[in-house]
Amino acid sequence: MSDKLHLEVVTPLGVIFSADIKSVVMPGKNGEFGVLKGHAASIVLLKEGVVDIENSNGEHELIAINSGHAKVDELGVVVLAQGAVYVGGNTESEVSKNLEKIKEMLKSVSSDTATLTAAFSKLDASGRF
Repeated sequence: MSDKLHLEVVTPLGVIFSADIKSVVMPGKNGEFGVLKGHAASIVLLKEGVVDIENSNGEHELIAINSGHAKVDELGVVVLAQGAVYVGGNTESEVSKNLEKIKEMLKSVSSDTATLTAAFSKLDASGRF
């Protein structure tokens, strides 16, 4: 039996992430929460922050969102975000450029210093920057 969970992150511009993963941690309106395969079905309001994706191989990928909703069921998660930036890239300059986009997006939607500090800490702790 597979322990994979399917995750899709969708913005008004289209799908920016779609893959089978091990787990995901999202910035819920009432605090961060994690999802594994078999999670109870729910719809959750998301606030600005970082979606931390753990791939099947244990590596992490990050997507910053400005707000949205997550539809969770036993087999997958669909995140509908107003805006999102994927922290990907094959070179250090691509990753650095995406990091700057993320910081600007988060600053534009939140004046909550604690939320911004938590999001930036998660980005910095990822080891990709």
